[in-house]
Amino acid sequence: MWHKFSIKLIKYRILFILSVALATGLMFNFAKDVRLSYSIVNLLPENHQISVDFNHFKKKYGENNILTIAIEDKDFHKVENLRDWSASIEQIRNIEGVEEVVSLIDLPIILKNPDENNFTIKKWFKESYSQKTSDSVLNILLNEPFYNHITSLEKQNRSLVFIRLHDYVLLSPDRKNIILNIKNIIEKFSKKNNSHVYYSGLPYIRTLDSLRVKNEVISFIFLTLLITSLIIFFFFRSILTTLISVIVVAIGVIFAFGTMSIFNYEISIVMALVPPIIIVIGVPNCVFLINKFHSEYNKIKNRDQAIYNTINTIGRITILTNLTTASGFFAFSLISSQTLQEFGTIAALNILFIFLISIIVIPIFYSFISPPKDRHTKHLNKKWINNFTSFLIFLVNQKRRLIYIVSIILFFISIYGLSLIKTTGNITDDLPKEDVLYRDLKFFENNYGGIMPLEILIDTRKNNGLLKSYNIRKIAQLENELEKHTDFVKLHSYIDVLKYSKQAYYNGDTAFYNIPNSQDLRVIMSYLSKTKNDFSINKMMSDSLKKEARISLLIPDISTTKMDSIFSILQATILEIFDTEKYKVVVTGISYVFANSTKFLINNLVLSLLLVTFLIAIFMAWMFRSHKMVLISLVPNLFPLILTASIMGYFSIPLKPSTILVFSIAFGISVDDTIHFLAKYKQELLANKNEIKTSVYASIKETGISMLYTSIVLFFGFLVLTISDYGGTIALGLLVSIALLIAMLSNLILLPALLLSLERHIKKKNN
Repeated sequence: MWHKFSIKLIKYRILFILSVALATGLMFNFAKDVRLSYSIVNLLPENHQISVDFNHFKKKYGENNILTIAIEDKDFHKVENLRDWSASIEQIRNIEGVEEVVSLIDLPIILKNPDENNFTIKKWFKESYSQKTSDSVLNILLNEPFYNHITSLEKQNRSLVFIRLHDYVLLSPDRKNIILNIKNIIEKFSKKNNSHVYYSGLPYIRTLDSLRVKNEVISFIFLTLLITSLIIFFFFRSILTTLISVIVVAIGVIFAFGTMSIFNYEISIVMALVPPIIIVIGVPNCVFLINKFHSEYNKIKNRDQAIYNTINTIGRITILTNLTTASGFFAFSLISSQTLQEFGTIAALNILFIFLISIIVIPIFYSFISPPKDRHTKHLNKKWINNFTSFLIFLVNQKRRLIYIVSIILFFISIYGLSLIKTTGNITDDLPKEDVLYRDLKFFENNYGGIMPLEILIDTRKNNGLLKSYNIRKIAQLENELEKHTDFVKLHSYIDVLKYSKQAYYNGDTAFYNIPNSQDLRVIMSYLSKTKNDFSINKMMSDSLKKEARISLLIPDISTTKMDSIFSILQATILEIFDTEKYKVVVTGISYVFANSTKFLINNLVLSLLLVTFLIAIFMAWMFRSHKMVLISLVPNLFPLILTASIMGYFSIPLKPSTILVFSIAFGISVDDTIHFLAKYKQELLANKNEIKTSVYASIKETGISMLYTSIVLFFGFLVLTISDYGGTIALGLLVSIALLIAMLSNLILLPALLLSLERHIKKKNN
């Protein structure tokens, strides 16, 4: 098969190259349209109960698409400043995509209208106010218990503004421009009045953070290509060889983005790792092909025959390594999570693409250029390379016991490190601590208690159930319990609306800001039903059937471990108050979904790795027809994973969406190295009449060079990620780099040592 393919490839090389060029052009056209994902809650499958609950909440009450801004200004309450602020707010309202703006000057006051038996909704501030009138009315507003969570900051010379965006804006490319337009208006006000501004809210965080991630991904791709090209040139001493290697992986990256666009997938925090993975897989393909071509040419001094031999030998091995690696990533597609399915599909597909690109482009490239000169193949006989492989042979032959002792010690040290691994679902965890965005978020956490929305929906299971006093008392009891815990910061609830409505009914007397009794409740609901332009927050805190009540909370952006503790307390409190047969109480919100999404991703990582291990085991069993060879082949694949995981435990690097795919990448590289080594070993067994030692030593000498080259290239390629401002990206780059080195050493030291230790058994099997 491969011999025929090599002949046809060179014979029709123009047609093959044109086909690759055409495909690349088409993929580039698609790649230009790839979109950035702003979603942070799509790790869970759609049919997961938490997803179902959250989608129900969004459908009824909308996305949590509120941009929160704090103005710090000791003179903010001066009439002149309030007038400027009013003009700024009006400009923001006129921005397309802005649904509602609520600030100090917009806070509505509910007034009783006995003539029409309804409430009148008015704003407290008028531009015609004098300073004295403004101060007088403002003082009343600041003492309204209903707005206490907002106006508490007003007393500290800080003012809040909430900007609600239309739901469509969240998924629109225009979101960036809308956010920037809002910022420009606010910044003009700030500059004019010498005030300080802080920004928060998930639309703001997700927009800025996603754009930064996108920019960093692009930068890393180019920097990785640059560094790997420099190292490849150092090894092969050929500008053309370096260039063609870079072109191959660059085409692979274009295909990766192109397939994302074709499948209508977006660049998420997980999907952003596909291009580096393609470089990871593509570079070894190039290096193994180039190294084998140089080796064959040195032997026979015939360029065309060397190309045929390279395709025939390396092609057979490389397709196995790429198919195995692709199968490993495809295992993610069997997981019910949409994000993992998308990642697995795109990664697996493009691993096959990069194999096809490399096996076509590189041989054709060498068929066009002059045969390699001596300086291009000197790397095969470099003294330090020969010394390196000789040292490896010495270790596996003379120091096998030491290898096993060290391996066992590292294993047990790693087991303890595994127990130290923590998980985190912090949305802002990876933000650089000195960054303005992180500083603003901490301002809100320190002064406002939290930024992460948490929602509680209490379904009475009966229409007009919220008009019953005993249901109201139970909801109020839950609120009272929540107020005992400092982790919860209440924004508003249905109970608050009732309290404020009762206060308004009794002519604004704050003494009546309490839960209405049955008689008051009937009158209040009658007034609310007749109120023109119904109090908007009333609509947001309950459904139209008065069946379901909402409690809207905020919690700090904390680790999933602490979130689990908080949610456990919350669930226990709910079960204590509400009979689950009479009430349905749902906890939801982005904070809850994100925490559970992170756990789901981690749990499914374990499942996917088990599936990959199973696939590798089947492949090795088919290749060698020996269960002991299966075990031998799995050891160098699992060892890097265990050591890398222990490093995460010892250095307090948590498992999170940005670091979790370290293991997939490490496993993919390790599998490639193992298959390359064992395939070469099997070839040498046939050539050396099942002489185990000779075959192992020959395998080390040939594959050791290629493994060393690829490991060095990939080590520095991934080390580029450590220049990032994001903690997760830094950790990913460092951990992958370390994992690659461990995988190389494991396959060049531990694997040969195991083969030699089972020499007698293997010889018996092969005879």
